Amino acid sequence: MKSNLLSSPRFRRWEAALMLAFGLVLTAGVWAGASEAALADRVLRLHVVANSDTEADQARKLLVRDAVLARASQLLEGAAGRREAEAALAPHLDELAQAGADALARTGNHDPVRVALEDQWFPTREYDGFSLPAGQYRALRVTIGAGAGRNWWCVVFPPLCLASVSERGVETAAQGVLSEDQVALITGQDGGYVLKFRLIEWWQELTGGR
Repeated sequence: MKSNLLSSPRFRRWEAALMLAFGLVLTAGVWAGASEAALADRVLRLHVVANSDTEADQARKLLVRDAVLARASQLLEGAAGRREAEAALAPHLDELAQAGADALARTGNHDPVRVALEDQWFPTREYDGFSLPAGQYRALRVTIGAGAGRNWWCVVFPPLCLASVSERGVETAAQGVLSEDQVALITGQDGGYVLKFRLIEWWQELTGGR
């Protein structure tokens, strides 16, 4: 009886359906992993960590962010890719830290500021006009004092987090760095980006990518 059931056309249809579903999941997972990896290879994230969660330290965090972004944007002029951007910033990490420390000093605060380039895991984040999926990214990390406060996350290259981007548009800021498909993905122009980002997160959890 059992043998007849396993060999029945109905069972074979279920088996074919399961195999098809598995193939679709695998294909979607491969797409998700490739999409996140391709984005991570093209952008340099920015991660600013405040000294603490006090209102004063959180305000100072934004001053340090602005000072570091202003100097970094000068150093990144002419950079055509993420690796070029990293190479342009690497010799000037102390200078970037000093720019942040100077911003603090103007408020009467003298917490140390440390700047480093490192690999980090970032959660899915929504910004003004675009979003980025969770994943491992290369980042310019700025730590203020004890580094025990809330984070500020964004992108230093391409310059998607400068105030001028809201006027120029993400597409213009990302031109020559991100592909049209990547811009459409992070801005939601292709529709369904929330579902696609969830798929990327799911695939990372499944494969231990975090």
